[in-house]
Amino acid sequence: MKLATYKDGSRDGQLVVVSQDLHSAHYATGIASSLQQVLDDWNFYSPQLQDLSQAVNAGRTRHAFTFDPRRCMAPLPRAYQWLNGGAYLGHQELEHALLGTDMPASSTAEPLMHQANSDGFLGPCDPITGLREEWGIDFEATMAVVTGDVPVGSTDDNCLDSVRLVMLANDVSLRTVISHELTRGAGFLRGKPTTAFSPVAVTPDELGDAWQEGRLHLSLQSTWNGRKVGLCETGPEMHFHFGQLIAHAAKTRRLGAGSIIGSGAVSNRGTQDGDRREWPKGYGSIAEKRAMEALQDGQAKTDYMKAGDTLRIDMKGKNGHSVFGAIEQEVKDLAS
Repeated sequence: MKLATYKDGSRDGQLVVVSQDLHSAHYATGIASSLQQVLDDWNFYSPQLQDLSQAVNAGRTRHAFTFDPRRCMAPLPRAYQWLNGGAYLGHQELEHALLGTDMPASSTAEPLMHQANSDGFLGPCDPITGLREEWGIDFEATMAVVTGDVPVGSTDDNCLDSVRLVMLANDVSLRTVISHELTRGAGFLRGKPTTAFSPVAVTPDELGDAWQEGRLHLSLQSTWNGRKVGLCETGPEMHFHFGQLIAHAAKTRRLGAGSIIGSGAVSNRGTQDGDRREWPKGYGSIAEKRAMEALQDGQAKTDYMKAGDTLRIDMKGKNGHSVFGAIEQEVKDLAS
């Protein structure tokens, strides 16, 4: 099933069930008011929502309405935890190349992960506001999952079983601020402002054979100012699957139902063309593009996002239709 949250003036919005083709929706009011309520008692609420989903898809509901992503909050508007990992080593390699540093020896053994702002997310069509261009405004085209309760020390397999929903994210990054924070020996804080999520979150069964052992095997599309800049394959180069990412987070803490775990920016490694390296799948962040330029030509040329820039992040299923709906944002109302 596919779930979304409509804006209603409250912090947690109004839960809606969305059709598979994203054309119609129905309020879940008679079952549950918010997604967090459902996550807190998944085994009780999810079968009822599944019945409503089947009715919506069959056109058997009397009060269905046209689904509008512009009315959406993030599917889970606020979360107990938002932990973003580094599942794609190609992305990390490019970031280290841009900084002129070496990859840690432990990179292949355990994922990087940081804890980000989770007390309120951006909806899929909300603008990116309140930032300064000199902070290096960047996007990161990312996948994320929402978990049920995860006990401390859970195994990879048990953690994979805890995945309730899958969605997309734009993990906005402030590259100049991050670089300064890292030199001080601390993790990200001010360099990671508010994240935006896709209009809908979907249960893994809705993904069919595209969901395999904790990896989603589809293409993630990034479009910047109307130009497609990334068409990255999400499955083959995901070094750590979502079960491993969740287990890494749960090694020393429990995760409450409604925790969000991210994959980090989806990235595909380049290919060698003679003496030049090329990245035919493009990129999922501007930092990657700048690293590619530095490796190819000795210097980064592409600027980070500016006021008026637009961004679209989407994923098409094997039928060619959007799976989660698109994140569509504009950079506006910058801080002085």
